[in-house]
Amino acid sequence: MTERYDVLVVGAGPAGLAAASTAAAHGARVGLLDAQPRAGGQVWRHDVRKNAPRAAREAIAALHGVTLLAQHSVIASEDGALRVEIPQGSTLLTYGALVLATGARELLLPFPGWTLPGVSGAGGLQALTKQGWPVAGKRVVVAGSGPLLLAAAATLRAHGAKLVGIHEQASAESVHAFARQLLHWPARATQAALLRAKLAGVPYRFGSVVRQAHGEDALRMVEIDGAHGTSLVDCDLLAVGYGLVPNVELAQLLGCALDHGHPHPHVQVDELLRTSVPAILAAGEACGIGGLAVARIEGAIAGHMAAGHQDDARALLPERDRARRFGALLARHFAPGARVHALATPQTLICRCEDVPLGALDGYADARDAKLATRCGMGACQGRICGTALAELGRFPRGAGRPPLFPARLATLAGLALSSSDASRSST
Repeated sequence: MTERYDVLVVGAGPAGLAAASTAAAHGARVGLLDAQPRAGGQVWRHDVRKNAPRAAREAIAALHGVTLLAQHSVIASEDGALRVEIPQGSTLLTYGALVLATGARELLLPFPGWTLPGVSGAGGLQALTKQGWPVAGKRVVVAGSGPLLLAAAATLRAHGAKLVGIHEQASAESVHAFARQLLHWPARATQAALLRAKLAGVPYRFGSVVRQAHGEDALRMVEIDGAHGTSLVDCDLLAVGYGLVPNVELAQLLGCALDHGHPHPHVQVDELLRTSVPAILAAGEACGIGGLAVARIEGAIAGHMAAGHQDDARALLPERDRARRFGALLARHFAPGARVHALATPQTLICRCEDVPLGALDGYADARDAKLATRCGMGACQGRICGTALAELGRFPRGAGRPPLFPARLATLAGLALSSSDASRSST
């Protein structure tokens, strides 16, 4: 089965929601697809116990004339179309214009004990909690880098977790310098103040890093390297995240050029968010981590462009540029430091899927050689965790992905192979 849309948007987070509603307002036939059962993306993920933020409710309510394609996971691209797996099988989606609003994922960096049950990403535990994972009464340590730690901690506390402490790896000087800059961003300053108020009484330590997680069959305590020395802290759960990394796999598969000026590439776009491939635009975190405001503005710009309204898109550029400057400020003050990069020992597992320790990768020049020799990156996550961590640690850049982008049913892959075979016959 094949369906066609004037504008197809991949990703139903803030950027995708804005792109879809904006394009539809111009009269385009718009499809908005996402692998999750509900719109909202990671930042506005549905919470089984709490109401969604008003901005999220309004953005979802604004999808007039948009076909929401939930539980649609992009597996591959086929001659100007996307092969998508759905619960009932698979389908082809064709488009006049495509908007990539694929968002970002959490940056996880290895340290001794990070594979123990009870250890997760900060955003990962936040997502699990929203979906009903029981954290009430659990002693939780939140650690890593950036303001997203506060957002995760606030969610955990709202669901009954006992927060033992929040440990920010950035120095007190760096965090205070960032806080002073918030005077130029009053809305962000208000947001930060509200988060801190929700976390009143929770220790918030700067220059503080989780060195090791301890336990036999599950997490029992963590070793903290702080500004005043090393300490052991008893806890039931540890949530560690070091910021976000753009999801560029689909863009790369479609042939879009990437900007490799950082360990983690982002989609290369012009000022109006056009990629190097005609009729394909990108918006939000896929173009570089910028935050919620950037995602919503760029989504609207991409929606205008996809529907052919360039003047409306240009009118939003000053607002977008200002929002992007805030994203650059975050990156400057909260980038993981050398202490974090040095946490993993040669015995620390780097690839959790294939049980490959960091030391096993010594001597390999690139990701492909390492994969062939050790199977690093060949597990279910397709190197999204270990490959990204290795790039952050300066070992080697993550290799290019190939279809299927995500684990898929054999029937879906058979359909993909059949389509390729048909295309080959028609060309001969």
